[in-house]
Amino acid sequence: MASKTGKTIKYTLSFLLTGVLVWFAFRGIDWTAFLEGLKVTRWLHIGLFFVAAVAALVFRMLRWRAMLSPVVPDVTHRRTWDAANVGNLVNVVLPGAGEFVRCGIVAGKKGAGYEKVLGTVVMERIWDFLAVGVLFVLSLTLKWDTFGPFFMEQIVAPAAGSLKLNFWYLAVALVVLLAAGLSLVYRFRDRSRICGRIVSGIQGLLQGFGSFLKMERKALFLLYTVLIWLMYVLMSFVVLKAVPGLDALTFTDALFLSAVGNIASVVPVPGGIGAFHYLLALSLSSLYAFSWETGILFATLSHEGHALLVIVLGLVSYAATAARPGGK
Repeated sequence: MASKTGKTIKYTLSFLLTGVLVWFAFRGIDWTAFLEGLKVTRWLHIGLFFVAAVAALVFRMLRWRAMLSPVVPDVTHRRTWDAANVGNLVNVVLPGAGEFVRCGIVAGKKGAGYEKVLGTVVMERIWDFLAVGVLFVLSLTLKWDTFGPFFMEQIVAPAAGSLKLNFWYLAVALVVLLAAGLSLVYRFRDRSRICGRIVSGIQGLLQGFGSFLKMERKALFLLYTVLIWLMYVLMSFVVLKAVPGLDALTFTDALFLSAVGNIASVVPVPGGIGAFHYLLALSLSSLYAFSWETGILFATLSHEGHALLVIVLGLVSYAATAARPGGK
């Protein structure tokens, strides 16, 4: 009962946060100007956006399959693809829940340890976090005069100012508490069923982490990672070219906007709605003095276009998964 109550509170707060961010992003919009911008959008470029988005999903599936191979050797590309798509579909409504769902689809049908599969997903997210960092560093290096002041004033300063406690003292305290807690859990693993399950889960996660070290073709894994994020940048680039006025921006600008947009993925709201729109509109209006309506148009084409693709593919994969109970 407590678990259900906690989940209800979590998702209620998530949807409330979504509403607040959507209000901030869309308040004061001149809808006439927004619709006029929509009318002159170059839809051929939006078609290229979908091509790049599908390619990103395919490369992401191939990378996850490479990570799964040491722990679930016989999982097929088709099942990996369907599991990833269903997980993305769930994330649109319940942020974060899709990661557990896709692990269940793979582990449940193949008899693999759930914790091991979850470990590969956690490792995958770590690589994504590193990739976003690389995008930021690369874009800041290429255009510091443009991006540097915005990054420091609009992102770093507010984040630093919101911390009421010294960050390092807090970090050390959390590490000490975590170490003490894990030590107690490990000590009582044979006496407590709960502690035993926690230790077993941690061991499974560590085995999932180690899947990268066990992969036979690590260079191919790194290539998939580069291709995934290249597709994400291309998605931003072609949408820039689709919107009159924004088409003068360069690939370097798309690099930075792609990194900024991915910050929205860490905000616990369904599908990044609101957070994505607000951050992108803020970036385009602050950096380049474009109207807020133009920024919202860019964000809407990017976000809703990708969301539509994820929903369609997720529904197709869900139907395919349900239709083959044998697990192949």
